[in-house]
Amino acid sequence: MGTASSLVSPAGGVGEVIEDTYGGGEACEIPVEVKPKARLLRGSLRRVGASRPGGLIGASFKSTASVQELECVAEYERLKKEYEIFRVSKNNEVASMVKKEAKLDRENKRLRAELQALQKTYQKILREKESALEAKYQAMERAATFEHDRDKVKRQFKIFRETKENEIQDLLRAKRDLEAKLQRLQAQGIQVFDPEESDSDDNCTDVTAAGAQSEYWNGGALGSEPSMGSMMQLQQSFRGPEFAHSSIDVEGPFANINRDDWDAAVASILQVTPLFSHSLWSNTVRCFIISTDETQPEVEIFLRNYSPKLQRICETMGYFFQVVHFPAENENHFKEVRKWEIEKSSLVILLLHLTLPSCLLEDCEEAFLKNPEEKPRLIYHRMGDDRVSSDSVQQLIEQISHVNKAKRIDHVGDVEEGTYEIYTCVEKIIKQDILGCEMTELEGKDLGNKEESTAPEEEVFGDVLWDAHDEQEQMEAFQQASNSTCELGFEKYFERLNDLVAAPAPIPPLLVSGGPGSGKSLLLSKWIHLQQKHSPNTLILYHFVGRPMSTSSESALIIKRLTLKLMQHSWLVSPLTLDPTKLLEEFPRWLEKLSARHQGSIIIIIDSIDQIQQAEKHMKWLIDPLPVNVRVIVSVNVETCPQAWRLWPTLHLDPLNSKDVKALISAECSSANVKLTKEQEKKLERHCRSATTCNALYVTLLGKTIARVGSAGNIDETLQQCFQCQDTVSLYRLVLRSIQESLCSDKEKGLLREILCVIGVSHNGVSESELMELYPELSSAVLASLIHNLHKMCLLTYGCGLLKFQHLQAWEMVRSEYMEEGANIISAYRQKLVDYFTMQLSRDQVTWRSADELPWLFQQQGDKQKLHKCLLNLFVSQNLYKRGHFAELLSYWQLVGKDKSSMAAEYFDSLKEYEKSCEGEESMICLADLYETLGRFLKDLGLLSQAVAPLQRSLEIRETALDPDHPRVAQSLHQLAGVYVQWKKFGNAEQLYKQALEISENAYGAEHLRVARELDALAMLYQKQNKYEQAEQLRKKSFKIRQKAARRKGSLCGFALLRQRALQLEELTLGKDTPDNARTLNELGVLYYLQNNLETAELFLKRSLEMRERVLGPNHPDCAQSLNNLAALYNEKKHYEKAEELYEKALDIRRRALAPDHPSLAYTVKHLAVLYKKMGKLDKAVPLYELAVEIRQKSFGPKHPSVATALVNLAVLYCQMKKQTEALPLYERALKIYEDSFGHMHPRVGETLKNLAVLSYEGGDFEKAAELYKRAMEIKEAETLLIGGKAISRHSSSGDTFSLKSALSPNIFLEPGQR
Repeated sequence: MGTASSLVSPAGGVGEVIEDTYGGGEACEIPVEVKPKARLLRGSLRRVGASRPGGLIGASFKSTASVQELECVAEYERLKKEYEIFRVSKNNEVASMVKKEAKLDRENKRLRAELQALQKTYQKILREKESALEAKYQAMERAATFEHDRDKVKRQFKIFRETKENEIQDLLRAKRDLEAKLQRLQAQGIQVFDPEESDSDDNCTDVTAAGAQSEYWNGGALGSEPSMGSMMQLQQSFRGPEFAHSSIDVEGPFANINRDDWDAAVASILQVTPLFSHSLWSNTVRCFIISTDETQPEVEIFLRNYSPKLQRICETMGYFFQVVHFPAENENHFKEVRKWEIEKSSLVILLLHLTLPSCLLEDCEEAFLKNPEEKPRLIYHRMGDDRVSSDSVQQLIEQISHVNKAKRIDHVGDVEEGTYEIYTCVEKIIKQDILGCEMTELEGKDLGNKEESTAPEEEVFGDVLWDAHDEQEQMEAFQQASNSTCELGFEKYFERLNDLVAAPAPIPPLLVSGGPGSGKSLLLSKWIHLQQKHSPNTLILYHFVGRPMSTSSESALIIKRLTLKLMQHSWLVSPLTLDPTKLLEEFPRWLEKLSARHQGSIIIIIDSIDQIQQAEKHMKWLIDPLPVNVRVIVSVNVETCPQAWRLWPTLHLDPLNSKDVKALISAECSSANVKLTKEQEKKLERHCRSATTCNALYVTLLGKTIARVGSAGNIDETLQQCFQCQDTVSLYRLVLRSIQESLCSDKEKGLLREILCVIGVSHNGVSESELMELYPELSSAVLASLIHNLHKMCLLTYGCGLLKFQHLQAWEMVRSEYMEEGANIISAYRQKLVDYFTMQLSRDQVTWRSADELPWLFQQQGDKQKLHKCLLNLFVSQNLYKRGHFAELLSYWQLVGKDKSSMAAEYFDSLKEYEKSCEGEESMICLADLYETLGRFLKDLGLLSQAVAPLQRSLEIRETALDPDHPRVAQSLHQLAGVYVQWKKFGNAEQLYKQALEISENAYGAEHLRVARELDALAMLYQKQNKYEQAEQLRKKSFKIRQKAARRKGSLCGFALLRQRALQLEELTLGKDTPDNARTLNELGVLYYLQNNLETAELFLKRSLEMRERVLGPNHPDCAQSLNNLAALYNEKKHYEKAEELYEKALDIRRRALAPDHPSLAYTVKHLAVLYKKMGKLDKAVPLYELAVEIRQKSFGPKHPSVATALVNLAVLYCQMKKQTEALPLYERALKIYEDSFGHMHPRVGETLKNLAVLSYEGGDFEKAAELYKRAMEIKEAETLLIGGKAISRHSSSGDTFSLKSALSPNIFLEPGQR
């Protein structure tokens, strides 16, 4: 056995590491005390004994005992150490086991949790399996039941056919007897029924012996047992696709308009551009003042005290107000500018006292004696106390009183009082004559009766938000694009575009490409004019993209506008999402819905689509397959066309040839009475040969530059300067420098720079009134002169009352000329605009302009803090949202870095803070509007739970501040119900909708458009709950209300606009007999017809006919147009004999004057045929219907849907004449055409199948009849599912269009003047 020293290392360390030999433990350190060894002790004893002699023996026993004791002690110490080692190792082992146990316990818990999760998953899968099995068994049971029912129906039909045939024959004999009796009654002059009281005209009438009618879709559901009644209804249901309003010619700008379609009427009247100047459509009320030195005090008082008031009146209605006044000392300097301003002006005011300077006579004659459009004019004459006005003043006043209907103020007294009289008269003229509003309506607005001032779009489109300024901007862009002195050889391109429309589907979009300024916009606008004239049933949706980063280039607004146009033409009132992503997904669906209804072509034209940021991403619907009757045309610059689009069919605009260049320059020079020499013409021809110098814009600008120099300047020197400009931008730079050189002072040159730079850095442009407030030193005369020069040279133009660059190259030139220093100068000009609009906000003037510009300017400057503060201005956000700029508002918040929830919370907090400062009823009503806007905004964001609180708060405020039965309470209920519908809480929504309906009926009456809106909302709610019958009843009721409202007054905006234009047109016809005046009379008759004033319409149509017969001769095609319209009017008044005579005259003229396949001839043939059938003269109608088939085959080809329409109409006529054998092949041919053109599930196919079923039934082939009828019902069910349970409208392919709006009335369209 070893000693304890054997356990100690030789180094004698105090902390030896001892490994645990039992395993599983850890190494540990044990302290060891070192003791002397035993042999050392023995050695020491021997040395002691040697030193002490004689004491050795006695000491040996003791030493031996001591040694043994020492050895025992050593052994004891060793055992004790081993025990300590053992104890420590066991303690370590126990500790290790405890740790293992804890670890195993944790693992056990984890496994148990996983086991429980697996058990739950297993239970879930087991339940799903059981549900799937149950569903499978149920499906198998339904399939077995369906098979059983089908076999049952087959057996029952077989039994029915075998056992009831004799009974049917008896009934048929009884039917023929009744028909004979009815014919005898009609022969005796007894009117059995009034076809004008039916829901549709000749071809939608069910053919019976006496013309009795039955509902189009009769019979039971698919697969049900055919009853006796349903088979009798099947026998009596021949019908064709042409409807009432197709009985009138549809040429000219009023194509496809009836009195129930005010929006289309307004849109069409905007196409009558040659008759109206810019002032009639401008968004600016321009007041031109002519004054003498004697009346200068009145002018100063008017400008200082009353002009701001008139400006606020116009701004509240969305218009600008601009006063233009030239001081007497500058009259001769601004002669051409004054004439231009008088032409643009909405109102001219002449202020006279005793004398009239000769320099003002020309202006007075231009404004008052040469006023062809009869725009408002006002004469203020301050009478002297004792003195008499000069002869020139009295003579002018007498001339004006004989020629013009100018208003006149004869004032005696104080200058202040006279100026106030001018103000009151001008205010009345602006409100009534210029803006077309009644005083009572405007007073109601001023008093806060806002519920009656709701925009008409909100009534027509329900909750859809519409921006009238965006729409007007597009109309002006279209008119501007179509202005050109020459056609530029576009005829070859027109043919290519026409081929695109006629090409069989499917085809990708057509790419119109060319360099900058090559004339793409001009080509598309001219072609749109031609399409509107020659193909009136073609629906054209266009959008002209402006400058990059402007509103017109925002993809979300483009898609929203096109979608609203589709909704407008389909007459569907449906909620429209404002979420850009969802809107992009829904647009193709709306396009498909309308294409299923509209049998003519639908053409979508987007000009300069490459100016849209990320065009490929936001216009990805262009890549998807389009519906068969939809064509898309887009124009791009060659350099910026996306690569993926270059594979599309492309129409590239070639450079202008020398002939077009010469014609364009000659036209510009002729307008300025400038004659070029042969040598100069040759130089120009040589210069305009490169790709950059022979485009349309460059040549036009070159011609204007030469014309501007005129005979007074050196044309050769100007040509040399122009020849150094090798592109449009450099030529624009030359033009700008020439304008600068023509200015009188450095001050004017500096103002020119300021104006161009401010316009260049703005979002959508700047108005003249804003420029004058930005630069107080700028007078109206100087501003008018500058703008005249810039507009004349194609630098600036007007758009929605704003000054903007006419072409992108002009904008690029200004940036390179004036802003080449970099971002600092751009930021400085933007800051100037920021300060101006911020000042407006500080005055609590939140207009659509400040809401458009200020957030965008902050975004461009990257000032997130100020942008955030601006967005929290509740009125700015409300203005943007209510005008439909949802995507723009969302992008601003994304730039600030706020998500939807935080955005909602901040708006809600701001409203709570604003609520603390609200006192009085008016401020509380405004607060309720803000809460409602916030709720709608959150609903569109998809934050339904957060949208409820502000809408409920809006409801509470209105109930408290107004009355629980106030119409605005109904508005709050309606919006809150809309949230619950999206939230799938249909019970809550239904209760709220019913409350809103009750309040609206009590407040407005049962036939108001607000009531129709609530009915539509309830119908949609029932549709979502599969309550189709209740939904259909409400839709019918709503539809009748909307139709009556449209007949009674149309939309507020549309009716006022039509009334105003009718008065202006009337004044235009008081001159000499000319073809233009005759055409204007014809269009005036159309306008009065649209207003249901048939007596006045008849007077003007007669005047048009008489004037055309005097000027053009009785056999001119225009006379046939007037005859056709008069006949249509008499048809409407049920004077059928007069209508027949006039239609026959029109047909005779057009047969002799027009080609056999001319559309106008086809229209007259159809109209007369319809009238013959209505009068019972079927033998006379047959050859006309046959001629209609022949004309359409020549015009469209034998396989066009329009030919099928004519075939069906002829077949219906044969069936009325009991010539079923002749009708059968016509129906079969029409069916084949419809199936090839539209597919097998189109409503037209269903109509034709039902008519064929009738023929088969009457021919005794009952099995075939049942099969055809079953197919027709399948199409009907698919049609119902497509549009959400509402029966769709049907259109003819050749202009015989039927819209849902005219389904309940036999409306007819008058044919306006041809262009």
